[in-house]
Amino acid sequence: MKKEKAKYYARNFENIEQRDRIFLRNPVFITGLGLAPIVVAATNMNNALILGFAVALLLIPTRVFSAIISRFVLYRFRSIVYAVVSAIVYIGVYYVVRYTFGTQIQAVGIYLPLLVLDPLIIKRYEKPSKEKISTAFSKGLLTTLGFELALFIMAAIREIMAHGTIFDIKILAEAPMPAVGLVSGGFILMGLIAALWRAVIAYFKKTVYEEVAQDGRSA
Repeated sequence: MKKEKAKYYARNFENIEQRDRIFLRNPVFITGLGLAPIVVAATNMNNALILGFAVALLLIPTRVFSAIISRFVLYRFRSIVYAVVSAIVYIGVYYVVRYTFGTQIQAVGIYLPLLVLDPLIIKRYEKPSKEKISTAFSKGLLTTLGFELALFIMAAIREIMAHGTIFDIKILAEAPMPAVGLVSGGFILMGLIAALWRAVIAYFKKTVYEEVAQDGRSA
């Protein structure tokens, strides 16, 4: 890593970490949001497409509209605002998803409507400060991207390991580990990936600070 970049990260790591919703603060692997639909329903890439499409259509509008409406209500009612907005937005999302994927949406079962109250969608209401509309959009977009990344990583690994396929296309003669397709296997896989993800971030931080410290000693 270049010394200038290492110094920049060292000086601004806290701010960078707060803004990053894809790697440093991935909503799934780091903060543990959206676990249920991923662990239970995202057993293959087709299911992941349905869930990812629904979240992309639901999360950003919910956050933006809630940020607008929350400016005119007391903090104690903010949780209701987010939940109601999410439910209303979901009505339109459901018809779009059903039109796009047809009867395939039955594969994700109840976990499609349960997105309405998933902490991934409505978590922002717990903060007392009012969120700017631009901030709601940008953070909603980044959170969506972070969730999609985790979703497709999990779904791809589970489909390959449990079925030997990817998008139902056979790529392995035999499934190496069918248990990964079960809910229990999904939880174990999630824990392993989350632990690895955190280890990589910790190593990155250590590398940055060691680079800065070494540069300081040589100066």
